Amino acid sequence: MTTQNNKSPIVKLNLPTATLRLGRTPGGDHVIFDPLRKKNVALTPEEWVRQNFVAFMTGHLGYPSSLMANETAIKLNDTLRRCDTVVYDLNARPLVIVEYKAPDIEITQNVFDQIVRYNMVLHARCLIVSNGMSHYCCLIDYEKSSYTFLTEVPRFDTLTSR
Repeated sequence: MTTQNNKSPIVKLNLPTATLRLGRTPGGDHVIFDPLRKKNVALTPEEWVRQNFVAFMTGHLGYPSSLMANETAIKLNDTLRRCDTVVYDLNARPLVIVEYKAPDIEITQNVFDQIVRYNMVLHARCLIVSNGMSHYCCLIDYEKSSYTFLTEVPRFDTLTSR
């Protein structure tokens, strides 16, 4: 499997193995089925991370796919942006924002700045950044105006029981 730069997006990630639906368009381009958007999308390195991470969240951490959305549009400073994945709580309020990068992209302060800007609009409790190899997660405490980095991605039920 190759992409335009002849680099395969299918690499072993630091996530449990997931069963994902791969395919090709009539023109021969590689696609992956996104169960949240219910359609095939272009198979890029970032999309590979997204689909594996969503499978990890739903299959291992109890996140209901019915409360998750990929490529959620938000308006930030009069500019339309897209959050990679948003998880909603049982009252349809944003609970988690996840930002993905390709496995070869380093997670830097700029990546965190991006997700924090998105959170200025959404006010989620939990922010996650992953390149499939490293995963960073922090909880926001709005009452204390503080945040705490976690050592692992929390289960859905632990986030909704607080």
